[in-house]
Amino acid sequence: MSSVNSSADKNIVDRSRARRNPEMARAVKATRDRLQTDGKRSAHYDRELMAMYISSAVQGAAAMPVFVLLTAAVSILFFPGQNVFTWVVATLLGYALMAYIAKRASRRKLTFEAAERLEMQFTTVHAVTGLGWAIFAFQPCALCIGMDFAFFKGIVLLVAMAVTAMSSFTLRRLPLLAFSTPIMVFYLAGSPPSSPFQISMLAMLIATLVFFMFVSGRLYSANVIMLSVQAEKDWLIAELEMANSTSDEARRRAEEANLAKSRFLASMSHELRTPLNAILGFSEVMKNEVLGPLENDTYREYVSDIYRSGDHLLHLINEILDLSRIEAGRYALNEEPVSMRNIAEDCIAMVGLKAQKKDIVITAQFERVLPLVWADERSMRQVILNLLSNAVKFTPSNGTIILKVGWTAGGGQYVSVKDDGPGIPEDEIPVVLSAFGQGSIAIKSAEQGTGLGLPIVQAILAEHGGEFVLKSKLREGTEATIVLPRNRVLIDTPSIETPDSVKQKRRSFA
Repeated sequence: MSSVNSSADKNIVDRSRARRNPEMARAVKATRDRLQTDGKRSAHYDRELMAMYISSAVQGAAAMPVFVLLTAAVSILFFPGQNVFTWVVATLLGYALMAYIAKRASRRKLTFEAAERLEMQFTTVHAVTGLGWAIFAFQPCALCIGMDFAFFKGIVLLVAMAVTAMSSFTLRRLPLLAFSTPIMVFYLAGSPPSSPFQISMLAMLIATLVFFMFVSGRLYSANVIMLSVQAEKDWLIAELEMANSTSDEARRRAEEANLAKSRFLASMSHELRTPLNAILGFSEVMKNEVLGPLENDTYREYVSDIYRSGDHLLHLINEILDLSRIEAGRYALNEEPVSMRNIAEDCIAMVGLKAQKKDIVITAQFERVLPLVWADERSMRQVILNLLSNAVKFTPSNGTIILKVGWTAGGGQYVSVKDDGPGIPEDEIPVVLSAFGQGSIAIKSAEQGTGLGLPIVQAILAEHGGEFVLKSKLREGTEATIVLPRNRVLIDTPSIETPDSVKQKRRSFA
């Protein structure tokens, strides 16, 4: 059961999304390209375009009736003798029916089927208003002199075309359906129809109709593109919200798993260390032959192997527990004034025997004046010992290790461990700095470690506000440097003299 849960935790994020996203991106791009290039209406946006038209028709329902009434008033005042009633009633009836249909549609849920039905209804109503404007264009004026009334009718038709085209661009063919008949009637009602004035007015009206058809078409295409971009943005927002939700769930599960790991390691520390200490103690007694000699050489080798393996296992458990405490934020520092020089000397003594077995020379280079630093002595000892142990491990026989302790340019202190070992390839440095990470040279080495030394060094330096720098070149060696900041260096400052101390000093001189 636990294996099932662990595998489920490892696959929190849906890995199929990576394969699905390119297909979705291609589909969106194809839709966008199709809408921007061919300019044809997409059925997907019919409902949105019809909603825009309904909103525009409801808001501007009174504009055209007012214009019709003003046109009728001007005709009666300045061009008497006309039958204004017929075309006013027909035109107002069309606009009233249009407003009624739009008002009713705005109160209902707009579906794709309703959008198609409403488009047909609005087209029919516009045809009715077009007949009303045709009746207006056919109106004669027996008492008019010259071409004043014809010019007036042409101007009115131009204004009506402009308003209709701008208010109904989402239904692109409406200007053509509504005003092609009035324009032809206007031409045929002329006296005579072939006069230069009538031909000029006809050309102007046709050109204006074509122009507004073009403008309404461009507005239509722009709105379709806007709707497609809005739809893509909504899809991306939904996709982002889904990714954030998945990420939050993954982070929550990872935090729970990390907490469970920390609790497990904390609870198992005693149970693991107790038998290991017994194994190490008894095997050390047998190895040193405290209770009597071991006459069998094979048994003596077995005891040495048991002690060495147990010590390695205990070291591994200690490192895992240290790293777990650091990651859980439970690594408490016992800070006090310490000498980095003294700690470095102690660490050299600890690894000295192992270095002598490989004929490795450890050279110490210390600054003469080094004040104390405010740090955790056990942690600093662990850091330097880890670096020195790594240097001894990977330095070949008859090699050299240089350990430096000195000042940084910013006023802090540093400890540097440099060896002339095989080095680390540049692309493997991030690997060896990660938990349980080992480079190719370490894997091939006879003395493989746990891969936790350098991550623990980084974590301890981070707890102290310091920095860890690892530089290495293949076949030239490695240099590891730890840096403590300036605010951890304890510099003695002269005491402040108080008035009482000054008086006491004067009495002593007297």
